[in-house]
Amino acid sequence: MLSVDSVLGLALGYGALLFTLAFVADRLAKGGRLGLVQSPVIYTLSISVYCTSWTFYGAVGSAARNGLEFATIYLGPTLVFVGWWYLLRKMVRIGRTHRISSIADLISSRYGKSNRLAVLVTLLAVLGTTPYIALQLKAVTSSFQIVSNAHPGALLGISGGAGESLTAFWLAVGLAVFTILFGTRNIDANERHPGVVAAIAFEALVKLVALMVVGVFVVWAVAGGLTEVFASDEARQLLSREDPFGTRWVTLTFLAAAAIICLPRQFQITVVENADERHLATASWLFPAYLALTSLFTLPIAIVGLGLLPEGANPDMFVLTLPMAAGADWLALLAFIGGFSSATSMVIVASIALSIMISNHIVMPAALRWPRNRVDASGDVKSLLLNARRFSICLVLLLGFLYYRLTADEPALAAMGLIAFAGVAQFLPAMLFGLYWRGATAQAATFGLGTGFVLWAYTLLLPSFARDGNGIALLVAEGPFGWELLKPQALFGLTGLDPLVHAIFWSLSANVLLLAGVSLFTHRSPLERLQSALFVDVFRNPAQHESRALVRTAAIDDLFVLAQRILGADEAYRLFRATAGRQGVTGNLPRPDAAFIAALEREFAGSIGAASARVMIGQVASGETISMGEIVRMIDETQQVIEYSHELEVKSLELERTALQLRAANDRLRQLDAEKDEFLSQVSHELRTPMTSIRSFADVLKTAQNIPPEQAARFLSIIHDESLRLTRLLDEILDLSHLESGRVAWTMDRFDPDLAIERALSACEGLAREEGVAVERQAATTRATVHANLDRLVQVLVNLISNAVKYNSGPGARVTVSSQVVAEDYRVLIEDNGPGIPEADRARLFTKFARGQRQAESGRAGAGLGLAISWEIMQHFGGRLELVRSSEAGSTFAVILPLSASVDATPAMTTSPPAAAAR
Repeated sequence: MLSVDSVLGLALGYGALLFTLAFVADRLAKGGRLGLVQSPVIYTLSISVYCTSWTFYGAVGSAARNGLEFATIYLGPTLVFVGWWYLLRKMVRIGRTHRISSIADLISSRYGKSNRLAVLVTLLAVLGTTPYIALQLKAVTSSFQIVSNAHPGALLGISGGAGESLTAFWLAVGLAVFTILFGTRNIDANERHPGVVAAIAFEALVKLVALMVVGVFVVWAVAGGLTEVFASDEARQLLSREDPFGTRWVTLTFLAAAAIICLPRQFQITVVENADERHLATASWLFPAYLALTSLFTLPIAIVGLGLLPEGANPDMFVLTLPMAAGADWLALLAFIGGFSSATSMVIVASIALSIMISNHIVMPAALRWPRNRVDASGDVKSLLLNARRFSICLVLLLGFLYYRLTADEPALAAMGLIAFAGVAQFLPAMLFGLYWRGATAQAATFGLGTGFVLWAYTLLLPSFARDGNGIALLVAEGPFGWELLKPQALFGLTGLDPLVHAIFWSLSANVLLLAGVSLFTHRSPLERLQSALFVDVFRNPAQHESRALVRTAAIDDLFVLAQRILGADEAYRLFRATAGRQGVTGNLPRPDAAFIAALEREFAGSIGAASARVMIGQVASGETISMGEIVRMIDETQQVIEYSHELEVKSLELERTALQLRAANDRLRQLDAEKDEFLSQVSHELRTPMTSIRSFADVLKTAQNIPPEQAARFLSIIHDESLRLTRLLDEILDLSHLESGRVAWTMDRFDPDLAIERALSACEGLAREEGVAVERQAATTRATVHANLDRLVQVLVNLISNAVKYNSGPGARVTVSSQVVAEDYRVLIEDNGPGIPEADRARLFTKFARGQRQAESGRAGAGLGLAISWEIMQHFGGRLELVRSSEAGSTFAVILPLSASVDATPAMTTSPPAAAAR
């Protein structure tokens, strides 16, 4: 007979072994010697955390009660892993690309990094996992009391007594200590826990070996072989049940498939702890093989237990009680350790997963709202998160213990497990819609999830607390306030269904319908559109595409301080130095461009979750813009036709606008051609006029006799003036040609630009007096220096001032010239109160083939080269010539030159002027 002390000593020794394995694996990982720790076999064995005490004990109990129904527990996950290429591969790729830390992080990241959605998923995950943790506590405490003969009904598999609750409590305490030691030792950028994974993989082997040895012993040592087992009456009864593959079978298979994806612990192991996407290829066949071996002896053990053990024996404990009844205490101890492994591995991983979700999505956002946790405040985010996770682990295990106390008399382990499966299955619609449909919105996911969980809690979780005589039992039987239509297990009059099938029907139907329906009538934010494109097309759109669509700026010092607080000083320094090296930047601080900020946010997300990481980055980043064009580019065009018809409408409108622009450009080309013809006509006219005068008066002087000296002198003066006019016109044409081709050889000097203003004002003084226009010089700058050619700068200013004078007629005409230094630029403003430049003329201001309407109306129209030459001169100086404003109240031109300290000796030339209009 086994004593309490011997069983307890074995359990503690086994716990010490797990502790040692986890410690050694952590040390190896820290030293970079991963080796076997990150092998595909270890990864696959760790996924077997799915096989909890429900699988180890409860599967036999399910087979004894319901025949082949137990197979659904294994069939669902097998289907998912065999088809890993379609779903698991995508989940792992998204997890690695976007540093996903939990299932709440995945769902909230997909739906625009919504922290509200992350909080909802976290709370629901805790609620859905609590029954499962209670199941593990119940299984271990029951098996401990049975194997140690601590209760008179041990051989019947019946546990109880005052000691059971105490055992469950100390078990929860021990599991909390182990989980805290190896699950919250540090904040890893990828939330990986090599020590825990190694211990879970070892436990996977232990529980498999235990089940196989018990199965072989029961079948051949107790029953005499498989033939005898399946020839028994019990076998015929179990295998001849009516409709074994009905709606409940399908529902259970679906729930098992959903659980392998949606259970927080499974997501933690399969996605977060995955070190290499290629490991999935191994897991796709090795994990189904593991499940097949695990289920191999389930039905034979159930059949033998029903035949050999007394009536009333608990079928959930056949794995323990059959070896005990046969006197094989050593095998009972092995079975106890196998069940202990199944339970503890689940509780450890589930507690870690839930603690990450609670700290990242509840504690961290709350801490960010505290004034003392601003980015510039002192404090250690890592310490805050570690302490929050340790507290969360204790809280989760306490909730599991309380649920265990409330449901301690629940006879079937499978019933408790199915409640948890049905709860976490509510995550499936939001996950699948988010991974494969861009149109799903955060608002719809929130409505769907919330409604699905409320219906699950009402139709399945609440009835689990019903006991004879309590209020819940009355509510289940009669409905609230006696309303039979609202009875939890016959909602809206739907009767005749198994309670589990009934709950799944209502909760998932409402979940899916609300998610799809609300998505059709709600709009996605730009960030949701970006995240949907990155998630749905993760294989085409790597995370680097995010930086092209999401543009932000931030000070590098602020980013470094933030990284130190979240990642730690050493990790932040290594990250920044490595990035600076990749960018080719000298020193240890990289350029804070959009790509680096996006990469840093992903690093933060691995530690604190995507929603909190976005908030933290938002404290130091500014100027966020999201390019819709880049998002559309990332979307597959074929699917876009189906799913984004409104996007096509936008594109159609853009094409129409482009066609209009092309027509406008064509009209502009025709206009330019006409202007060129007009220009050539004008130039020929301008050339012909002085040449005609010169020739006429030269002929008079040549042929006429006895011309009075005064008249001859006047003719020579006219010939001289017209020659100068002709020379000026030719010079302007040559100047413009040289400027456009870059063939200028001016002497560039550093001088005070106000000197050019004074010379220009002096040159225009006579014209202003003649036109009756007041020219005012306002306050000048002091000690400004530019790098240019003085004569050419004077030419630009004379052109602008003379234009302002000539075309500013009327009473009170005034021209104001001022200068100022703005930042690194020297600016001259020439303002007038004339009639302004017509709207039609502004589109071609500094072009060489145009004359303004005002010029034509004034009768002073020139060749239209003055402003074009001035614009080219300013470009050669590395400066700008701009029309600042123009209205009926006047116009303002600006001459802008960089100060000499920022001027290069050979400024870049621009080949074409901006669109504007001649004056």
